[in-house]
Amino acid sequence: MTWTESVLTSDGTGLWARRSGRGAEPLVLCHGGPGLWDMFEDVTELLGDLASVIRWDQRGCGRSDPSDGPWTTERAVADLDAVRAHFGLERMTLLGHSWGAQLALSYALAHPKRVAVLVYVAGTGIDPVAAWRGPFEENFLARLGEVPERLARWRELTNGNRERAVLQWSVEFEDRERALEHARRMADPWFEINFECNKALGTETKQTWGTSELHTSCRALDVPTLIVDGARDIRPRSAVDSLERALPNVTRVILPEAGHLPWVEDPTGFRQAITSVL
Repeated sequence: MTWTESVLTSDGTGLWARRSGRGAEPLVLCHGGPGLWDMFEDVTELLGDLASVIRWDQRGCGRSDPSDGPWTTERAVADLDAVRAHFGLERMTLLGHSWGAQLALSYALAHPKRVAVLVYVAGTGIDPVAAWRGPFEENFLARLGEVPERLARWRELTNGNRERAVLQWSVEFEDRERALEHARRMADPWFEINFECNKALGTETKQTWGTSELHTSCRALDVPTLIVDGARDIRPRSAVDSLERALPNVTRVILPEAGHLPWVEDPTGFRQAITSVL
């Protein structure tokens, strides 16, 4: 059974949400970005027999109501809590991908008793952004430049263009022959990218990530955590070591042949990892 709902936040903003799956365990998904939208159709199909899967579009993104923000982690955490409350969940397994992994971690730090298990997929750890951003940008240009025409075309197009996004997202897959195919699926359906949200939350992360306070908070986080990485992610996986070292109750699974979206390139390994905590 699948049904779509509008979740009302504390300031009256409506958030698109969809619940599906046959399993009893509530599994709430947090998409990446920031400024993008839910792209978890494959995850829902992969795990729907194990969990009741709840997907949602973050504030001002995708199918959610237009919004002027505020674009802060505090507001995003409050919106996620509105999703939890709307579906009547006392506790949930919380899975975040990429920027969504950062959001899910932030939520667990703010509301640890409401998270049964934290699943942290393809995040970038808790050290300063500068620790991984430079190598990521080098890897991005190198991988897109494997086909020089694609790099040239990407540079020609403007931000927000669907073709440019597809070319950009194609670097996220280890399987280079199917990379464009996978990236096109990410862009279907297509919505306007919220660059204002992206910029504001990116600026906040640069200011707050990597602090001693964050490391201390993670060391005190008493929530079972599963870290799932694709070894071929162009964001250096060593960036996540900082989080693994800090958390007191953590398991880490690295899928050797997968990139930034490990459920796409290794669905069997990804399902096995998630099954271990559901």
